[in-house]
Amino acid sequence: MKQKTTRVAVGILKKEKTVLLCQRKKNGRYALKWEFPGGKLEASETVEQCVVRELREELSIEASSIRIIETHSAFYEDGGMFEVAYCDVGRFDGELANNVFEQFRWVPIAELPQYDILEGNKSFVTKLVTHEIF
Repeated sequence: MKQKTTRVAVGILKKEKTVLLCQRKKNGRYALKWEFPGGKLEASETVEQCVVRELREELSIEASSIRIIETHSAFYEDGGMFEVAYCDVGRFDGELANNVFEQFRWVPIAELPQYDILEGNKSFVTKLVTHEIF
């Protein structure tokens, strides 16, 4: 039986030379892994709409000027298959609030490889660190 691919959109929030990383809850799937905020696309939702909705739900901020940077597929050892759209968040307003994560933090781009990043985000992180993106 073929595994369904889950479509996901994530927002890359930048502040000076840092990006926002969020840590998954300790009692969920991929526990305590670090990731960029975002989530599954709902039916008839665009990638940009998904990023805006997810950032509002997860972090209580209003995002705008969303631009897709890259899309790629990620396959996990547990059989999870994801198509991930990485989006530059050009602007966000509001005070960050942690609504769903174990924790979140602004991480210097050069330090990203030190974090236990979700498997599907590792190639994107490499591009960030080597300045292939931004």
